[in-house]
Amino acid sequence: MDNMTGLKRTHYCGALRSENIAEEVTVCGWVAKQRDLGSLIFIDLRDRTGIVQLAFDENTDKAIFNKAFSARNEFVLMAKGVVKERSSKNPDLPTGDIEIDVKDLRVLSKSETPPFDIVENCKTGENTRLKYRYLDLRRPDLQSNILFRHKVTKITRDYFDENGFIEIETPMLIKSTPEGARDFLVPSRIHNGSFYALPQSPQLYKQLSMVAGFDRYMQIARCFRDEDLRADRQPEFTQIDLEMSFVDMEDVLSIGEGYMARIFKDTLGIDIPLPLPRLTYKEAMERYGSDKPDTRFGMEIFDLTEEVKNCEFSVFTSAISGGGSVRGVTAKNAVNVYTRKEVDKLTEFVKGIGAKGLAWIRLTDDGIASSFAKFMTEDEMNAILKKAGAEKGDVVFIIADTKNNSVLSTLGAVRCEAAKKLDIIGDGFNLLWIVEFPFFDWDEETQQFVAMHHPFTAPLDECLDYLETDKGAVRAKAYDLVLNGIELSSGSIRITDSDLQGRIFKLLGLSEEEAHQKFGYLLDAFKFGPPPHGGMGIGLDRLIMQLLKAESLRDVIAFPKVQNASEPMTECPSPVDGIQLTELGIQLLDIKEAE
Repeated sequence: MDNMTGLKRTHYCGALRSENIAEEVTVCGWVAKQRDLGSLIFIDLRDRTGIVQLAFDENTDKAIFNKAFSARNEFVLMAKGVVKERSSKNPDLPTGDIEIDVKDLRVLSKSETPPFDIVENCKTGENTRLKYRYLDLRRPDLQSNILFRHKVTKITRDYFDENGFIEIETPMLIKSTPEGARDFLVPSRIHNGSFYALPQSPQLYKQLSMVAGFDRYMQIARCFRDEDLRADRQPEFTQIDLEMSFVDMEDVLSIGEGYMARIFKDTLGIDIPLPLPRLTYKEAMERYGSDKPDTRFGMEIFDLTEEVKNCEFSVFTSAISGGGSVRGVTAKNAVNVYTRKEVDKLTEFVKGIGAKGLAWIRLTDDGIASSFAKFMTEDEMNAILKKAGAEKGDVVFIIADTKNNSVLSTLGAVRCEAAKKLDIIGDGFNLLWIVEFPFFDWDEETQQFVAMHHPFTAPLDECLDYLETDKGAVRAKAYDLVLNGIELSSGSIRITDSDLQGRIFKLLGLSEEEAHQKFGYLLDAFKFGPPPHGGMGIGLDRLIMQLLKAESLRDVIAFPKVQNASEPMTECPSPVDGIQLTELGIQLLDIKEAE
């Protein structure tokens, strides 16, 4: 193996261009490909900036030529030579007009044959690639994603610094507090029998920063939630966290909008029109069946309750008499895609998410085909089609239920499922705010109202008079930022009035003693002049995933977890030895036996 003595890298591989011709350069990297043509050898040398071609011919020193002949994929090389014009140019490569005529070649380390090809869009299974993630990360497409992420975080810090925010780090080992998900717990050796929690967010600490007078806080914060994974969720994630004093909701939204405009402009060259559109929670649910609607396509929900309230179809009338509704969506020009077989598949889909069934109308060349037409008069069917805006070639999907939320959420899922099937989802970026969330959420299991947000979220001023008398009508000073059907951000204006906070705790079933046990340090701090404040947290991983149109968060995180929250590369989580457990005062139980 050679060393680097006497050589120093002068250029990155992907930085060389025609203007560098005749320059003497030194580059370093990994062998992406070696091509042996007998008297000619070419090596594609790769680093994080790209690939450059190294050339060796009959004029090359014999010892150097032999090193090139022996080089294999993923060997680490250092090459010194003169940049020259390529005789056979490669227009698909940024460095495709030039190559390096090598005068000195060092083999810095050798490599075994990798378990998969280090190429873009590698077809090897993800589990294998994640087991060798350090090799997977050599792939140009993944390296590009991680470099893009670096750019976004730099722009983020610049933007918030320019707007007067102070970056403050908050602790990783904190007191366990209820925040909506299960905590990751860390046992304390010193305080035997007690536990730290890893933060689900820096929520309480950033509010304490406002009490401390820092006025504008931000942090690119690591957060942890012990919950099941999916494509846009990881057990540990990164949040762009911010909090502002002496502000109202408009101030926070303005900062958030400015940030999104800056990110899109500086990374993708896209101008985002401001102000961003807004929908109330009620409008979003009634039009799109979701509090994070994808507005890149239409297919909005319509209400058929009035049109069918007197019909003979008991599925509709029983839903209405039970206090529910009948609503639908229209899939335009969908009759050839949504054959009877495909409609049956969609019916099974809605049953799988909790609906009782799916009513439908197909407007074919031969007339109307419907799952319920025999129960309807001609006038009733025409009224439905008019309300649905349905014409020949369209398909109408209808859901009925005694619970309006079930009707809306099911149609929201149908709307998205059908749009994917029909391939009508636009390719742009649709950002919008959802505002005026309900303050309380009805829990079917416990049959009582629970907090939809953390307990320091402020209700709208006009709702204060009926906090105790009409919980279902109370709305919050809470807001979400949505991008293409993905929730990017959530935030609120906080309660700082102790009397109001006491009312909220009481309504949530928290006694004064329980509240102080869980949040005592924040409540104590609020006795010493808390400023009005509010903020939000923006999911950095999700934002980058959307900007890059990546399929999974794992494509934009360097070392992610897989579906069961494990990491194949390091094989964590893993057992620890008995000595460590004894020091912590922990004895393991067999869960199955315990149950």
